[in-house]
Amino acid sequence: MSPFTGSAPRTDDWRHLRYAVDDGVATVTLARPDKLNALTFGAYADLRDLLAQLSRERSVRALVLAGEGRGFCSGGDVDEIIGATLAMDTAQLLDFNRMTGQVVRAVRECPFPVIAAVHGVAAGAGAVLALAADFRVADPSARFAFLFTRVGLSGGDMGAAYLLPRVVGLGHATRLLMLGEPVRAPEAERIGLIGELTDEGRADEAAQALARRLADGPALAHAQTKALLTAELDMPLAASVEMDAATQALLMNGEDYAEFHAAFTEKRAPKWRGR
Repeated sequence: MSPFTGSAPRTDDWRHLRYAVDDGVATVTLARPDKLNALTFGAYADLRDLLAQLSRERSVRALVLAGEGRGFCSGGDVDEIIGATLAMDTAQLLDFNRMTGQVVRAVRECPFPVIAAVHGVAAGAGAVLALAADFRVADPSARFAFLFTRVGLSGGDMGAAYLLPRVVGLGHATRLLMLGEPVRAPEAERIGLIGELTDEGRADEAAQALARRLADGPALAHAQTKALLTAELDMPLAASVEMDAATQALLMNGEDYAEFHAAFTEKRAPKWRGR
């Protein structure tokens, strides 16, 4: 995302989620535990705008996305979103669906790794938010369900039909998106939907530890790796290796690359600056 902005002011007033930052590690918590953290129009917009703001400021080096209470996120709020969309015309519906897609793009395009800490249900849009993250850390209570066909909509919502086959393969993605059946933690780990399966109740802790490890590392190298992973998904090999070469040439002119050599020579740990 571009670091340049116009007249829109920055804000720390995020009314539809909870946000905290500690030495480069941000934590965004979906905080409607009585509703299993169901998403509202405001929650979608806050996620989109917060990620854009953090991307511009370049102060965050890793972000944990978590859910308060019994689950991660149960998807769009049935009353506040599904009920409201029944009264919308096609133009309004297109605006809404584009906004939800912008949230996923923001997760994929922000210049820092995003870790989803999943416990309990991650359903519908909640499952896609976890899917869009760079890392998914979950405990044994986690279950993922892409429920869109269950409400009469396409399973390819918010980029799910693009992302899921690339994570679990076309066969598993077809089954999950078409049938909408829940996938519990052991199977999710087996098919690659979960990267780390923790002990019961330890997903948030493990996600924070991973975020700290990433934040203490070479932030610019992480940002460029993430950018290449996203950009090269649809590239031919020739274009990919050329993009890799250009990126490495730029990073070889950076301070962190020189710092690694100095640290190696002096037999000490590198002091990464993200430059």
